Amino acid sequence: MSPALRHYSDAELVRQTIVDIHVEVRQRDLGLTGPFYSAERFNERLSGHSSVPGWEAVVAFDGTEPAGFAYATPLVPDTRWWTAMTTALPEGYTTETGARTLALNEIVVRRPWRGTGLAQRIHEELLSGRNEERITLLVNPKAGDGKVQAIYERWGYEKIGEQQPFADSPVFAAMMRDPLKSA
Repeated sequence: MSPALRHYSDAELVRQTIVDIHVEVRQRDLGLTGPFYSAERFNERLSGHSSVPGWEAVVAFDGTEPAGFAYATPLVPDTRWWTAMTTALPEGYTTETGARTLALNEIVVRRPWRGTGLAQRIHEELLSGRNEERITLLVNPKAGDGKVQAIYERWGYEKIGEQQPFADSPVFAAMMRDPLKSA
């Protein structure tokens, strides 16, 4: 039986589960260390993201065992999302209304469930009830020696440029997708 997917609009109901999975995968499995990947910094980012109206998460549970999650936030008119772009974008491309662009902030699947299609199921479930015109995400192009970015490309995302949102973060590939596209 495949893991059940549950929607949450209140981060407090799943905060510790999300933080624990993030630490397990990013630090222990992938060996990502340093202040940017610490539980404290991730928890701060989660607090900021989940404080925006329209924040939503989908968490996968295999029985009672959490298997993975994704969460997203609509970009509001005064968003700082686009300020870290190192690539110029066309005029009007970064204009946000609160309903134009959904930012996929995180998607993480624990090791026992990787390679099963669960990440894509979580992703598509998260997008299934959304009304935004497009979805954006940031991916470390070095993650998995480029394999993670290639997965997003198979899911219909296209690279639009690069950005470094924090002084101690990697330079990410910024990607965009029409929500109606699916792999």
